[in-house]
Amino acid sequence: MSNQDFTGKVIVITGGGAGFGEAFAHAFADRGAAVALFDIDDAGSARVAKDLEAKGATALAVHCDVGDADQVEAGMAKVAEMLGGIDMLINNAGLHLMKYARGFGAITNAETRRLFEVNVIGVVQCTLAARPYMAARGGGSIVNIASIASYMANSPYGVSKLAVRGLTVAFATEFGPDKIRVNAISPGVIATPNVASEIPEVFEHFVNNLQLVKRRGEMEDIVSMMLYLNSDAAGFISGETIRVAGGYPIMIS
Repeated sequence: MSNQDFTGKVIVITGGGAGFGEAFAHAFADRGAAVALFDIDDAGSARVAKDLEAKGATALAVHCDVGDADQVEAGMAKVAEMLGGIDMLINNAGLHLMKYARGFGAITNAETRRLFEVNVIGVVQCTLAARPYMAARGGGSIVNIASIASYMANSPYGVSKLAVRGLTVAFATEFGPDKIRVNAISPGVIATPNVASEIPEVFEHFVNNLQLVKRRGEMEDIVSMMLYLNSDAAGFISGETIRVAGGYPIMIS
C-alpha cells in the first residue's frame, strides 16, 4: 500500500455534507476509501454521497447529530454493518466560528450549552463510539478539527476548540493500546466561502500582517494534512495538534 492509498479502508466524516467535510470526503474517496458522511443536513450529505458514487466510490449518508449519543451509536453501528467496519474517523462537525466569536456574556446559556454539546461532547461521543470498531480492525486513526482560535481561547468558540486539543491528547493516550492514533489539525484562516464573504477584512489582515506565509490558506492545505495524518507515513505520530495556518501563531511550546 502506498502512503496515500486507502483502498479497503472505511472512513467516517462528521459534518460531511459541506465545507471541509465535503473536501475530505472527495479526497479519501479518490484514494480508494469507502466514505460515511454524518450530518444533520440530510440534503447536503445525500448530495455529497451521490457525487462520490457518480465517480465510482462507495459512500453512505447517515443522519446524525453528534450531540445526540443515541444517534452517534446507531450511526457507527450502521457504518460497521453496511461498510464492514471503521478504520478512520474525522471529527469535523462543529458550530460556526462567527456566532461564537463574542464573549460568553454575549450569548445565552442555551447557546453555550449547544456549542459545547456539538464541538466538545460530539467529539467525545463519536470517538468513543468508533473505538470498538477500529479496535476490531486492528487499529485506526482519528483526526479532530481544532482551530487557531484555540491558542487565544478568548471566545466560547476558542475555548471549545482548546478542549478539542485536550481531548486529542487524552484519547491518544487512552487508545494507544488499541493501536489507534489520535491527532488534530488547527486550521488557520482558510479561503472558504464563509470566510471570504463574512470576514474579508480579517482574511486580508491575517495574510498581510500576521502570517509568515504571505498567501491565502486554501482548502487543499487542510486536505493534504488530513490525508497525511491518516496515512501510514504518519504512523509514528499521535497526540499532536498540527497548525496549518501559514506560520500563525508562531510560538515555542
